[in-house]
Amino acid sequence: MNKKEISIENNISELNKLHLEINKISKEWNLSPKILFNLNLAIEEIVTNIIFYGFDDDLKHIINIKLFLEHNKIKTQIIDEGKEFNPLEKEAPDHIDKPLEERDIGGLGIHFVKNLMDEAEFKREKNKNILTLIKKIN
Repeated sequence: MNKKEISIENNISELNKLHLEINKISKEWNLSPKILFNLNLAIEEIVTNIIFYGFDDDLKHIINIKLFLEHNKIKTQIIDEGKEFNPLEKEAPDHIDKPLEERDIGGLGIHFVKNLMDEAEFKREKNKNILTLIKKIN
């Protein structure tokens, strides 16, 4: 099993660093462009939500992203010390089938993450949110 870890601060400017690291890992693990795209999109959505909504202060916090290459899948863990929030409990927005001009803003990102990944699991452990996303790569 291969394992990589990326640590970023809860600052939106850190997303560029995150993308560069994920791209580097993708090349090293020889992932397809489609898998890379799905990983980037899902991880960025979750991390962005953590940055904007996860903390009640303006202090620096660390968000850890762990990636594991296991046989025919990529397992990603996103770990933060923010407020407890299980994104998997969030239901799909009811405006998904409405025309664009009738839709409310927001709510689609987590829906996309759930649909892009093959499995997802959330747990709260030692005051940390741990979201695990699994994507099959075969």
